[in-house]
Amino acid sequence: MKDFPTILFATDFSEISEHAFDYALSMAKKFDSRLIIMHIINEPVDLRGFYVPHISFDSLEQEIAEAAGKMMERFCAGKLQGISSHETVIATGVPYEEILKKTEEEKVALVVMGTHGRAGIDHLLFGSTAERVVRRARCAVMTVRPPEK
Repeated sequence: MKDFPTILFATDFSEISEHAFDYALSMAKKFDSRLIIMHIINEPVDLRGFYVPHISFDSLEQEIAEAAGKMMERFCAGKLQGISSHETVIATGVPYEEILKKTEEEKVALVVMGTHGRAGIDHLLFGSTAERVVRRARCAVMTVRPPEK
């Protein structure tokens, strides 16, 4: 069986991510892997140059980053028992690009992420971060569908 010395778990803090995290945690424990928990702040539309009253973009970006940090703390709280090595990463950019970049930088052996299971027009309009990671990653990728209701 293949070992996974480094596992990257990508989260958007949704219920689907919570569900997928169970798989990442189980794999990390089984293989005594280093677990990287990553959240990507989707690069905001750049409105500089437009007049938008009462908005400071620098403070808005800082507030978004601070909120993401708090969400990461809440997400991880009490969940990492039994993991010898882990780290959290918050990046800003296009989610699939940041995930792929991190897999290369950290020599990740496995990416685990939830999939929203969009279909039809939703899929065409919004694409799929998971699909793009699956297609382009040079490592194994485990996608976890939402639980059946």
